Amino acid sequence: MSVSDTIVRWRYRAVPDHLLGEILTKNWIDNAIPLLFLAAVVVAFGSVIPDFYSASNVAILLRQWGEFSLLVLGLTIVMVAGGIDLSVGSTFALGNIVALALLNVAGWPLPAVIVATLAAGAAVGLVNGLLVGYLRLRAFLTTLVTLIIVRAVVDMLLLKYSVKIAGAFVDSDAWYFLGEGSILGIPFSVVVAIVVAVTLHLVLSRTRLGWHVLAVGGSRRSAHNVGIPVRRVICATYVVSGTLAALAGLLFASRLGGAGADTGLGLEIAALTAAVVGGNSLGGGRGSAAKAIIGSVTVLLMVNSLVRLGVPSGANSLLLGLVLLAAVAIDVRWLKNRHKVLSKVYVSPTYAALPAAPPTDGDSPYAVNDRLRSVELIGLGDIDGPEDVILDADDNLYAGNRTGDIVRFLAPDYTEHEVYAHVGGRPLGMAIARDGSLLCCIGGMGLYRVAQDRSIEKLTDETNRSWFSVVDDSRLKLADDLDITADGRIFFSEATVRYEMHEWPVDCLESRGNGRIICFDPAAGTTRTVLRNLVFPNGICMAHDGQSFMFAETWACRVSRYYYDGPKKGTVEPVIPDLPGYPDNINRASDGTYWLAIVGMRTPSLDLALGMPGFRKRMARRIAPDEWLYANINTGCIVRFDESGRIIETLWDLGGENHPMITSMREHKGYLYIGGITNNRIGRLKLNDADPSWTGPKSYWGRT
Repeated sequence: MSVSDTIVRWRYRAVPDHLLGEILTKNWIDNAIPLLFLAAVVVAFGSVIPDFYSASNVAILLRQWGEFSLLVLGLTIVMVAGGIDLSVGSTFALGNIVALALLNVAGWPLPAVIVATLAAGAAVGLVNGLLVGYLRLRAFLTTLVTLIIVRAVVDMLLLKYSVKIAGAFVDSDAWYFLGEGSILGIPFSVVVAIVVAVTLHLVLSRTRLGWHVLAVGGSRRSAHNVGIPVRRVICATYVVSGTLAALAGLLFASRLGGAGADTGLGLEIAALTAAVVGGNSLGGGRGSAAKAIIGSVTVLLMVNSLVRLGVPSGANSLLLGLVLLAAVAIDVRWLKNRHKVLSKVYVSPTYAALPAAPPTDGDSPYAVNDRLRSVELIGLGDIDGPEDVILDADDNLYAGNRTGDIVRFLAPDYTEHEVYAHVGGRPLGMAIARDGSLLCCIGGMGLYRVAQDRSIEKLTDETNRSWFSVVDDSRLKLADDLDITADGRIFFSEATVRYEMHEWPVDCLESRGNGRIICFDPAAGTTRTVLRNLVFPNGICMAHDGQSFMFAETWACRVSRYYYDGPKKGTVEPVIPDLPGYPDNINRASDGTYWLAIVGMRTPSLDLALGMPGFRKRMARRIAPDEWLYANINTGCIVRFDESGRIIETLWDLGGENHPMITSMREHKGYLYIGGITNNRIGRLKLNDADPSWTGPKSYWGRT
């Protein structure tokens, strides 16, 4: 290896280029800009305002924030559902005057006052919800009219009751506790806001109702088409918003004990600014309680700091307007361009130079031939994409197809077939368990079992999460092959944790260690990852020693051996480090050796590009995906090798005329059955020197 190649190799080992793309996929990345803006506000005003960080100032701000954040949280719920509520300021003022009038003038008991105040806010929200949700009026205009009407009602109530309210005295410690009390040193209003925020977070992220709100905000038509009651959901969000606005007004009334014509004036603009500054989208379908909290803290600090600096109220409103305009612009541009940015940085090729490919001519053990030209075809046109094939103890042949079925071809002539089980996802690697059930890796779903009565059971679809992984890699994306130990443990490969099944060319372009091997222990009911950072692991076969298994790494063009038991437990040994093509499934042969499917042959152009990660990155950014350099998966062969890695024989169909693509093969009673994920057939080849009584179930479980 040259010095330049060594430098490039270590540079890509030391710098995890893929982290930036993985960070940008996280939902919390939307909070990065709001958090940075909040930090800038704190630093800027903290440096120019004396006692900005003092305990007294923080205590005052906290009580104000508890009330203000309730408005923002209510408005956020409406925005997530794709609406807007401009009446929150007037509803806040209504809650304030209703609470004071009922308590100071009517003399109602405090519990009744609280219920009536919240009911008044909910009534305003219900009116908005009926008009916007059920009558489909424009949310902006509707809530603007509601703002005007409710403000008029508040003004009339002020004219009638303001003097009586001002002259009354409430002798209730519980009332004053609402506005001035604390729990464990935390203002009561802050406790209420935190409880509401946590509840909102759990509802949006963990409940069906929250998913309905997000779905309605994302696309009302699509939500309606899947059966979500769109009108009811929209109406409910406005009721919640009105209730929270009235609750904020109640807390404000308890803290200050007075009402005026300017109460709540302009709060709708401040709340809207806070919601958008926090990262909640005006377009709906994207928002959270955390974003509302960040935005409310930012706007409250700005407004109060400007007042302390003596800035005129007009300038204060001007600044809020400019901040709102900037936040909307950022929201729109980020929402529009996020996927463009992500597409440019997510694909992160690494240095993956391969050993020199062995020749396939002359005296090479890989020398091409036509031994597969005479393969007998089974199910021609009746099967679509049999990635793996397997036979049971009764000689029946099973294969998965592209439409989510496991098809069974009936022995002895395999001319009749039936859908054995419909598993829904893409069936890939299969194995026969000791009890005769069929175990199957299903792409995008995990590891499943089909019992002999054809019932389908999920065994596992997740594993332990990596300690230092940015993305949550506990869920299985592409489980693709498996095998079973004598004690029932199931080892299976997951080809990649970064891409879906149809995106395998992108994983090839990266040739990064995105794959892993996982162990499911049915006795303990546990799933754990045993090997990480593998280059598209795709093929597992238990060795005959009962302590290890062979596994293939497709894009690394190698076969290795992992010891799961015995004195070498936990170690990996190379078996074939330099294949001429891309290995796939591995299975046992009757003479103690192993069959290996080669899904495609290496090409000089891609081999060269694998040592040039910068070139592959530029190709991914500048060229359409259908013009990228791809691994050749159209011409394959079958290799038989022993445990030392010695190549015993190869079987080719030169030119791919009869069986053009090979991903798996199974030996059974003197025949070799062949599958291919892009084929419309299953091949069968007579093996002249094979044991005519040998079967897979007999090799594993000691029976025919």
